[in-house]
Amino acid sequence: MKKFLAALPFAFAVSAVQAADIVDTAKSAGSFNTLVTAVQAAGLVDTLKGPGPFTVFAPTDAAFAKIPKAKLDALLKDKAALTKVLTYHVVPGKVMAADVKPGMVKTVEGSSVTVKAAGGKVMVDKATVTKTDIAADNGVIHVIDTVIMPK
Repeated sequence: MKKFLAALPFAFAVSAVQAADIVDTAKSAGSFNTLVTAVQAAGLVDTLKGPGPFTVFAPTDAAFAKIPKAKLDALLKDKAALTKVLTYHVVPGKVMAADVKPGMVKTVEGSSVTVKAAGGKVMVDKATVTKTDIAADNGVIHVIDTVIMPK
């Protein structure tokens, strides 16, 4: 049965079974490989598999590709800096797109991101939200097109 579900398209597989946690949902999507690698390198897997709930602004592999390779490689080797960047992408609680309000939103990292809506687009700092409300059993993922950095 598991092998059969793995062969199904992502959206159908998720709706056919109970939603997975944030990490497994990101792995299944296939477009968050760098994010999953970073979460593993930072030692945050157990946290993001925990009860939450969490709202994760998840940069795609294409978003990570915008970072110069040398800078990204250095970040992946610096656990403290990597943890700071990754936790800046996480907001406590489960905030669905319909519940997002413009303004400052405190992150797990401790500082706040700026959420704004303009021209039909939702922005988180300088990143554009490209897909919303990917449900996980311990929160929700909103896809962003740029890695956001704490100030």
